[in-house]
Amino acid sequence: MVKLVALYKKPADVDAFEQHYAQVHIPLVEKIPGIRKTEWTRFLASPRGEAPYYMMYEMYFDNMESYQAAMKSEENKAAGRDLMSFAKDSVTLMVAETYESNEQ
Repeated sequence: MVKLVALYKKPADVDAFEQHYAQVHIPLVEKIPGIRKTEWTRFLASPRGEAPYYMMYEMYFDNMESYQAAMKSEENKAAGRDLMSFAKDSVTLMVAETYESNEQ
């Protein structure tokens, strides 16, 4: 699978950020075609104290082709415009390929 990972630094106004994220941004993201699943993670700490990021959001796609098609969609463009309207200085985006290990 391929995933788009969004890492967010802690916002100045956590409540406003969380409200916009949950009520405006996530509904836009959920309209993007080809997404297989999403995960929303809030970091609690790191082994050495405060985590360098506040939150992570992951969007999973079947493969690179479905990811690329999704990124070209009008739904993704709308979600991207929204993201830049409230988090352009606090978000880092990365594309990753995932692998599963065999459990033993």
